Amino acid sequence: MKRLLFNAATAIRRAAHSNRAQRGAPSGHDSPGGDAQFDIDLIAEQALWRYLERARTPLAVYTEDGALRSVGDGDPEAFLIVDPIDGTRGAAAGLESSMISLAVTRTSDPPRLRDITDALLMELTTGRWMYAHGDSFEAHGYPYTVPAQTNVTELKRMFWSIEFNGHPVHLMNDAYGHLVDMSSNTGGVFIFNSCAYSISRIITGQLDAYVDVGNRILRDHPETRIDFERAGRGNILHLFPYDVAAAVPIAQAAGIIITDAYGDSFDNMSLTDISSENQRSCIATSTRELHEQLIAAIRW
Repeated sequence: MKRLLFNAATAIRRAAHSNRAQRGAPSGHDSPGGDAQFDIDLIAEQALWRYLERARTPLAVYTEDGALRSVGDGDPEAFLIVDPIDGTRGAAAGLESSMISLAVTRTSDPPRLRDITDALLMELTTGRWMYAHGDSFEAHGYPYTVPAQTNVTELKRMFWSIEFNGHPVHLMNDAYGHLVDMSSNTGGVFIFNSCAYSISRIITGQLDAYVDVGNRILRDHPETRIDFERAGRGNILHLFPYDVAAAVPIAQAAGIIITDAYGDSFDNMSLTDISSENQRSCIATSTRELHEQLIAAIRW
């Protein structure tokens, strides 16, 4: 299965790099979850299906744009969940902040995040990768040993990334604007709009934390749904299963502290349900102390 994940990711990366001129323009349609799809998304999605159809391994496959499909002959040997490009806008702009995300379970009745056995994140620009099989972690292509997470414990010193796609700015400012003010000079605040890329930067030691509080705010304050739907063009755009399916088990294998914004595990998250009830928030940090401080300091 490891070979299949690597070959699929490589096929996506090659297709994306051979079609650079098409990256910037929106494709004019949305994913089933409601997120805008760009040309780079279509290129990556098509490259994935071409590879899987040639490989002929019997699989049930769930992707951001294609939803649930089957490939190969016979009963599926495994369930594959893929986000061909996590960080579409970075990829569309030709920036490095995008990842290819793939994860596998042997369970399909119904598959949940806790069932994932193998997960791969590959950087779209460099081809560097991180891989987890159970509790085992591997990385390749980095100029130093990874994982290399920091030991930062102070909010004012943290380098962290936050999420804004489909997130009303005024609600985010109410929740953590004071933390942005606290850390923007003595630490650093970044917006990548890629869950997988942000979490991978904690593993590499480039970031100390990643925060996406949207889904908790919606759950705690249902009256904000109209604001989230306005920002999402009529949709709730929080963390979908394909956003976190590879990033969470890889982060756990690397020793990162990662939960939803309540401090709860992702284990029970369905991998095929894209409703707002199954979407998630996330707080990931390099240290437990920083994780506890963030949950306490964010204004819920």
